[in-house]
Amino acid sequence: MSKINTRDHQMFPVLTAGQFGIARRFASGPETRFGPGENVFEIGVRNAPAWLVLDGAIEVVRRDGLSRETLITTLGAGQFTGEVNQLAGRPSIAAGRAGPDGCVALPFHAAHLRALMVGSADVGEIVMRALILRRVALIDQGASGTILIGTPGSPDVVRLQTFLTRSGLANLVLDVHADDEGRALVERTGVVPEELPLVVCPTGTVLKRPTNEELAGCLGVIPDINPDTLYDVVIVGAGPAGLGAAVYAASEGLSVLVLDARAMGGQAGASARIENYLGFPTGISGQALAGRAFNQALKFGAEIAIPVAVERLDHNNAQLTLECSGNRKVRARSIVIAAGARYRRPDIPNLATFEGAGISYWVSAIEARMCAGEEVALVGGGNSAGQAVVFLAPRVKRLHLVVRRDLSKTMSRYLIDRIAALPNVELHVGSEIEALEGDRATGLTAAVFRDRRDGSLHRRALRHLFLFIGADPNAEWLGDCVKTDANGFIMTGGGALPLETSMPGIFAIGDVRAGSTKRVAAAVGEGAAVVSQIHAMLEHQDERKAK
Repeated sequence: MSKINTRDHQMFPVLTAGQFGIARRFASGPETRFGPGENVFEIGVRNAPAWLVLDGAIEVVRRDGLSRETLITTLGAGQFTGEVNQLAGRPSIAAGRAGPDGCVALPFHAAHLRALMVGSADVGEIVMRALILRRVALIDQGASGTILIGTPGSPDVVRLQTFLTRSGLANLVLDVHADDEGRALVERTGVVPEELPLVVCPTGTVLKRPTNEELAGCLGVIPDINPDTLYDVVIVGAGPAGLGAAVYAASEGLSVLVLDARAMGGQAGASARIENYLGFPTGISGQALAGRAFNQALKFGAEIAIPVAVERLDHNNAQLTLECSGNRKVRARSIVIAAGARYRRPDIPNLATFEGAGISYWVSAIEARMCAGEEVALVGGGNSAGQAVVFLAPRVKRLHLVVRRDLSKTMSRYLIDRIAALPNVELHVGSEIEALEGDRATGLTAAVFRDRRDGSLHRRALRHLFLFIGADPNAEWLGDCVKTDANGFIMTGGGALPLETSMPGIFAIGDVRAGSTKRVAAAVGEGAAVVSQIHAMLEHQDERKAK
């Protein structure tokens, strides 16, 4: 039994009479009566409220895009519907209908649900925990949400699966060659191999080999951005620094929009386990940490748009405007650049051929399943590489760790000791990848290591190579708008505000900032610190306008 199934009392709590009375004060509308079997809310409907049952019952069901329906639970008086999507008015991923005797319920739309959580610490904690656990359970069950039909492990299936998983969205992969139901749907729709994978959204909409943004649009997870809205703070990047800034800014009453081109969590979100983050003595996965921060930001009213790429900064006439993918424009009083950094692409011939077909820049449960029992290699000597090794090694036959210098120069001691205790990890100090073998159709088949000390070459047959080397800033979209150091990292602190860039109103935090400490805790700390500096800047702006 999954651990989540042992927490039904927290997933579906019954409010006491006192808690019930507190909650009623935050309702967004009057009591509503539903007849027996009547729909209370449907899958895929935006702004569906959470409903607090006063009398009768609501049957909650989950469905996938193939129209299979399963009862999740039956909620009675004192219980409430919803999961984390209800915090932001995103489409419902479950459906509810009144029980055999009908029901009477109170609605709580997104703003009112957030107000309840902030206004009552007691009831808010109960509701927030329940909403999160329900989302976790839907993912854990693996039979609801979005269906991917294609070849498991193929580049596009992995890309879409990674996006959905890192976004905390339930998904299931059906093998087009082995699953009868998936193969039948492909045959009925007349999809050719080049159009795979086929994606079936919970509403039944079918997409052919969509981009991540097309899939997000179908799922309704990107909020509508009004080009006339002037946000107090727009944050570019949803890693630990950006989410930290979002939580502190939104909780202090500022209007906040977070933009990210990929997924929440940034590089840290792909970490299998972070063990040196304060307050988590047994460690926490990067995805779990990012998911908690994401929900916390939603709780305080921050808007989060993923995947939306920022393409250009326009600062004409002293107005800060971001031009984004999908012809979106965002206006801001201040901008926080928390775009982080990405692992470098080493200078290896035909590297691009194998990206997504054997080469990855992160390790998650998806990659671990793909290479279970196989021989793999990982390049990199930093803490992220060490965390990946510790996570991956118990799942593979043998892991070759390729580093240019001694691990003690770049990695925390606890990780070095953990790696030394792994019997199937072979350390190649002073080596680098010289060449790759295979092709796009069959994927990676082998890698050639070169010993930098004597130039000797060593070939290893393997189908999976993970690269965790160096870091380049995600700041190309800025052009020459702000000053950077020789490596492209953004410089700050030239004026009165330590985290402000060379352009007034634009701040930089986290890994993208020159001189920053490349640690999760430091990024979160800068996310908190930048908010106080934004307050000071906005107050100064308001004082000048008043004069």
